[in-house]
This record gives sequence, structure tokens and C-alpha cells, in this order.
Amino acid sequence: MININKVIRTLILSDILIYSSWGLIAPIIAVFINDSIRGGDVEVAGTAAGVYWITKSILQVPIGKYLDRNRGKIDAEKYDFWFLVIGTFVASLTPLILLISSEPWHIYVSDFVYGAAMAMVIPPWGAIFVRHMDKGREAETYALESSALGLGVGATGIVGGFIAKFIGFTPLFIGVSVFGILGTALIITIKKNILSREDDGGRTKHYARHIKRYI
Repeated sequence: MININKVIRTLILSDILIYSSWGLIAPIIAVFINDSIRGGDVEVAGTAAGVYWITKSILQVPIGKYLDRNRGKIDAEKYDFWFLVIGTFVASLTPLILLISSEPWHIYVSDFVYGAAMAMVIPPWGAIFVRHMDKGREAETYALESSALGLGVGATGIVGGFIAKFIGFTPLFIGVSVFGILGTALIITIKKNILSREDDGGRTKHYARHIKRYI
């Protein structure tokens, strides 16, 4: 990977694992709902997507404000780190709900939990990411993150369709959880780097003004 610091590199690799795994099922979830959920149709699929996006959008703003209020505290980085880890871990478990789903409301519960978990992930991920970007390489770093995710999700979207067709949905849902947990584990490996002010290299003050804009 392009020469970037450890925190940014690990966050990108973690994102590739997590979002690429979701790419396995995102394009075909409507098919699963139609085939496996009692009364499942396009309306259920659309409502489920709405539950996720509305939940995430409503909750992530107050969570971001809460994290920013702790920004001046000595252990402020711990709030970001643990919100990110817990949110990522919970999000990784939500595909397992689909394994035992048979009614539309099961799907809605799964998407509500996933939305709440991602609301815990996005604000601290953005705060950590902008604090640790190498100065003068902001555009390149964002481009690398976006391109890596795009390539990963695109590739797994193709693979997911083949797996669902020839093997079934169960291994896909389990795979998403496994890769999500691996992504969470990657984040834990940089705990000391995230919590260390020395590792920040003096970038915190430079990027503080970007945090709210990103969130």
C-alpha cells in the first residue's frame, strides 16, 4: 500500500475487510428477503433500507456532538476508540440475525441495530482519520480510502452473487460477520497509536477544524 502512517493504513485495511464483506450481500439482500422472509417483497426491502438509513442519520449527530464535548479531556481519545470498536463489533454481528429471520420485523430489527451501530462508528472513525492524516496528503489519503473501498465492494459484489446462487445465503452472512470481527480486531491493534498523543505527531490541532465537517 502507498507509504502512509500506521493508523491510516490500518483504518483503511479494516474498512476494506468490513465494507467489502457487506458488499457480498448488499446487492442481493432483496433477493434473500423475497425468497426467505414470509411476505417479503420489494416493499419490505425498501422499508428495511429506510430503517437503517434513518436510524443511522438520526443517531450519529448527537453521538458526534457527545464525542466532541469530550475532546478537551485527557482521555478524550478513549471515547473515540471505544465507540469505534464497540460499534464495529456490534455491526459485525447483525448479519447473524438474518440467519434466524423469517418475518419482516426481524429484518427491520437487524437494520435498526446495524444503523445504531454504524452511528457509533462513523463519527469517531472520521475524527481519528483526520487527526492522523499526514499533513499535505489529505486529498491523496481520502482518494486512497475511497478507491480501496470501491474496488473491494465491487469485487465482493460479483463474488457474493455466485456464492448465493450455488451455495446459499448462510455462508455469506457468516462470512460478513467473520470479516467484520477481523476488521474490529485490526482496529484494536492500533489502540496504543490512537491513544498516544506522541503518535499524533502534532496533527490534532491542524485537523481539529475538519472533524465536524467530516462527521
